[in-house]
Amino acid sequence: MILGPINGIDCVAFVIFLIPQLLYQVDLGELLGVILRVIPFLIFQLPYQLTHERYYNKSSLRSPFTQHATLFQDVVIRCVRYAFAKIPARVGRVFFCKWVTYPFFRFRLLRHGYLHCPMFYQEVIRHGARGLWIVDDPDRDPDIIIYYAHGGGFSMGSAYFYIEFLMAWATRLKESGFKNPAVYALEYTLVPDAQWPVQFNETRAGYTFLRETFGDGSAAKICVSGDSAGATLVLSMLLQPGHLEQDPQYQSLHRPGLAILLSPWTHLVSDLNQNTPSCYLDRNSLHLYARQYAGEATRTDGVISPGLCTGRWKQASPLNGFRIIYGTEEVFGPGIQEMVDHMKKNGAMVKVYEQEAGIHAWPVVNLFLGATRGERLQGLDIMTDFILSSSLASRL
Repeated sequence: MILGPINGIDCVAFVIFLIPQLLYQVDLGELLGVILRVIPFLIFQLPYQLTHERYYNKSSLRSPFTQHATLFQDVVIRCVRYAFAKIPARVGRVFFCKWVTYPFFRFRLLRHGYLHCPMFYQEVIRHGARGLWIVDDPDRDPDIIIYYAHGGGFSMGSAYFYIEFLMAWATRLKESGFKNPAVYALEYTLVPDAQWPVQFNETRAGYTFLRETFGDGSAAKICVSGDSAGATLVLSMLLQPGHLEQDPQYQSLHRPGLAILLSPWTHLVSDLNQNTPSCYLDRNSLHLYARQYAGEATRTDGVISPGLCTGRWKQASPLNGFRIIYGTEEVFGPGIQEMVDHMKKNGAMVKVYEQEAGIHAWPVVNLFLGATRGERLQGLDIMTDFILSSSLASRL
């Protein structure tokens, strides 16, 4: 199931679904304050910044992203950049919640001629974990499982926001030869509703559920994945202290087949995180969310901030190692490079795909905003090729 790119009609529909939820979930005074700040940005700042950079600056003076972006892509990313830096997470999380993104997804299906979703999905709560189970045929065992943890700075996001992206990935896997691909998208508790180690324990619980339910105790057909903060949770799970030492069978049974990480947030609070002219993330907001998540331990704990870990990478490596995808223009770039260096020095198997002029979580962004089919599917095809070049493809 590959739907078309987001367009103006989709944007109008999203706003229609969003407004009632903002009124329901956000304090009216706070919401009015946000609106009063957003209006000047939309009326004055956005048009000025957009016009000045796109049409008055020389091409060499434009940000790398703007040099390649369409007008629509540029407008959306500038709006997201403003929202991430200026709108409180308790308001921003409404944009990504189930009650906005799920009806939007159903609208997208209807607009493309689907009265019913072509892929089965349902919410599943097992072993202390809650998630969205997506599978091509629910009556057959899956031959590959993607265990996905969403991003959002631990403060925003939901599995339903990613449902189209994950179904598109499952579709590409089936087109590549897998008979019954499945995805389990974790719904972990957001900050500030809970802090570390709640999200960490939920991530481990979801993995245990998949391994015990579909792997006969083995995790060889599971590919663990996630973007941003979700990728951080996946890394934390793999690096969890004591797990390797206490379970001598870990090497053959508990390790997943592969890890595919999109723009992992490697150093939660660090000078390595630096704003760029292209990326939509904001360093100060990220550090605020990180401290809400785990306090000062974000600067010292190599499980909470995996980029700080200099050892144990070889032991924690999935059977086929790590695959990391990120963009040259994102806030986390220097941190990701440092973590990859630690992995390689410790003997872990790791392959990296760095997208020129790419922004944070660009495979997800491209699927929704890409101007051509090739651009929209580029990230998903790289992720799929990583799987096809691993032992998980032996099941084909």
